[in-house]
Amino acid sequence: MNARVLQNFALPLALLAICAFFAAREPAFLGARNLTQLVGEFSITGTLALGMFLILLTGQIDLSAGSGVGLVGGVAAVLVFQQGWPAPLALGAAFAVAVALWTLMGALIVRERIPSFIITLGGLLIFKGLFWLVIQNSTVPVSRGDEENLYAKLTTYYLPAPTGIGLAAAVLLGLTVATWRARVARIAHGLAVPPASRAITRWSAVAAVTLGLVIVFNQFRGVPLSLLVLAATAGAVWFVTQHTPFGRALYAIGGNEEAAHLSGLAVERTLIAAYALMGVAVALTGFMQTAYQGSSTTTVGDLMELDAIAACVIGGTALRGGRGTVGGVIFGALIMTALLNGMTLLAVSPEAKFIARGVVLTLAVWMDVRLRRR
Repeated sequence: MNARVLQNFALPLALLAICAFFAAREPAFLGARNLTQLVGEFSITGTLALGMFLILLTGQIDLSAGSGVGLVGGVAAVLVFQQGWPAPLALGAAFAVAVALWTLMGALIVRERIPSFIITLGGLLIFKGLFWLVIQNSTVPVSRGDEENLYAKLTTYYLPAPTGIGLAAAVLLGLTVATWRARVARIAHGLAVPPASRAITRWSAVAAVTLGLVIVFNQFRGVPLSLLVLAATAGAVWFVTQHTPFGRALYAIGGNEEAAHLSGLAVERTLIAAYALMGVAVALTGFMQTAYQGSSTTTVGDLMELDAIAACVIGGTALRGGRGTVGGVIFGALIMTALLNGMTLLAVSPEAKFIARGVVLTLAVWMDVRLRRR
């Protein structure tokens, strides 16, 4: 039991240890300004990691996500700031390009039986080359002076303080209703339910963290819009994976693809759909990452696919598929973001950051292999 409890709390404890270390080295780490910035970075990494989660669940992989982030963000930036397209139209066009490209990759992987490693590695190179062609190896600024600029607002807009508090209250109310309905349903079906005290304690902890963060955000500028994008993405992915036949098929394919075939599941269609949804995540991440950096330049998206994979594996997603949760991915993304944010705050050299990311990714894969052996 103690080992199980320790495993359940491993991620929160790791996150607390990282935050405590950086806070001790630099008190500004826990300041309102830095926490708001950290949440913006976390929203970007987390959104891409949630898309990667859907791919990894099936036992596949996507090495092209980082290059796709740069390409999609660059297409939208060029259309808006060089071609004069309205931002909604440009974002919609870039979004459609991303979904089409990832659907095509999924179809090639499934129908031509080409390993996803090869196809997405080719996509990494192709998308990087197309990205540089689109921006012509230059920098396309994402203007932040235009108040009507929807593109820039993705990472520069913050909810007014009263709206943030109201949204937090609505989230907690929704959580209360969902928890109560789940408890009633389990009782109605004669299933065991945890003690009410445990549910109350969990709700109290979530309420304290949620309201505390909103208060901290309001001390700077407010709740970032990018956090709402992540929350909506996480909610959608959680619902799809936990409450739809498609989600159950993702787990089944990752657990045993041959058995999934024999069970009558539409394996090919499911895999293609998973890659199409990855295209959605790449598009959202591309828009936010480009807006966050303030320009579309040749380095946008570099190595982001590795951060996304590391976030998933840290959170308990198996590289061979069939295991993982949305909550674990969120914690994994938060750990990765806190680590990178803290190193930036301490002015750690770029080469040390690369080493740290490599060590974290290696340790995450090692943990996945160890868990598989048990």
